[in-house]
Amino acid sequence: MKATGIVRRIDDLGRIVIPKEIRRTLRIRESDPLEIFTDREGEIILKKYSPIGEMTTFAKQYAESLAQVSGHAALIADRDQFIAVAGGYKGLLGKSISKQLEEKIGNRDTILATKGDRSFITISEEQTEEYQHQAIAPIICEGDVIGAVVLLESDNKSRMGEVEQKLILSAAGFLGRQMEQ
Repeated sequence: MKATGIVRRIDDLGRIVIPKEIRRTLRIRESDPLEIFTDREGEIILKKYSPIGEMTTFAKQYAESLAQVSGHAALIADRDQFIAVAGGYKGLLGKSISKQLEEKIGNRDTILATKGDRSFITISEEQTEEYQHQAIAPIICEGDVIGAVVLLESDNKSRMGEVEQKLILSAAGFLGRQMEQ
């Protein structure tokens, strides 16, 4: 655990303020759920809660099926990082999503783009492999955006179209409904 040197007092309602710098660095937004852990030494640990993170095994299996059916790399992200990757781009597993992707899914935008298009975005600041085409759909659960389904293709000849758009929309819809149960 890393010490920050920041000390905060608990108010009369039992609240503590997480400093803005830490919230910005860890991408903690207003109304984000935090999970609370304690350990034997009396430490309290706050961890960002990812509802879709509970479905990691299922998300991996779904990404594998989606990659197999579509012939493209399939990625599933929560609001912070990629939790499942299949069919390529394995280096993105566990990597943070880009601010652009975070903004697009927050706006509930569905993207179908080719490199050079105005709507084409970087999905992660940490990506090393280039891709030419992308299809992205937000995962919505009980009215809240909880993540995204992404298809990527590096082959310039394999354009994405209506089929891929329908695939990601149905995948996102299915994953959102699974989380509601």
